[in-house]
Amino acid sequence: MDKKTLEWKKYLLVFVITSAIFFTAIFISNYFGQKKIEELRSIQNQISINILSSEIQTSLLEQFSCKDVSGTALSEELGSLGDKLVATESTRGITNLEVVELKRYYSLLQIKDFVLMNKVREKCGTKNVFIIYFYTQNCGECQKQGYVLTKLREDFPQLRVYSFDYNLDLSAIKTLISINKVKNTPPALLIDDNIYYGFKSIDDINEIIPQLDVWQKEMDKQKTASTTETAVK
Repeated sequence: MDKKTLEWKKYLLVFVITSAIFFTAIFISNYFGQKKIEELRSIQNQISINILSSEIQTSLLEQFSCKDVSGTALSEELGSLGDKLVATESTRGITNLEVVELKRYYSLLQIKDFVLMNKVREKCGTKNVFIIYFYTQNCGECQKQGYVLTKLREDFPQLRVYSFDYNLDLSAIKTLISINKVKNTPPALLIDDNIYYGFKSIDDINEIIPQLDVWQKEMDKQKTASTTETAVK
């Protein structure tokens, strides 16, 4: 076998290997891309169902008593859905059309829950506290504020935190901004009809919402009672 034939076979082998790697990479990319799209659609469908569920819950609330209305299935799912949305934004980008559509659905879900829980508080005298948080993309202070609010939401289940992208093209958000006269200077917190601009630490929010200290003392009491009961046993 002459030298030219060996070189030709070597180039052919390199071409075959390179092509195989190239098409394998495309296949893997398409596969995981499709998985992400399917996950997005699944979350979107879940949000659509929850929006309908919230409307039914509102109707039921108007007809029945206040028994066992301290929370809603809708409220309980908001946190996990929000975490999924953040993860999806980081992988597919904030300008991705499907991500933007998902954020619009999620924002509607939050507004529906806010309206529903306000009705619960008015009718049943629950002690829920609401924070409506406005942020924008590429805002360092907003990112810090998000971490603080996530921590508070985890510590106090009675605290309802609703987060909205100030610049999201959604008429419901624009109406919320207009009614409360919220300026485009994020981060902005709407708490009991008062607007607070700029980053607020946990201590700052504790001063704004005294009810948090009440809840904390109640939880500390329960922990102490539980520890004492365990020690006695």
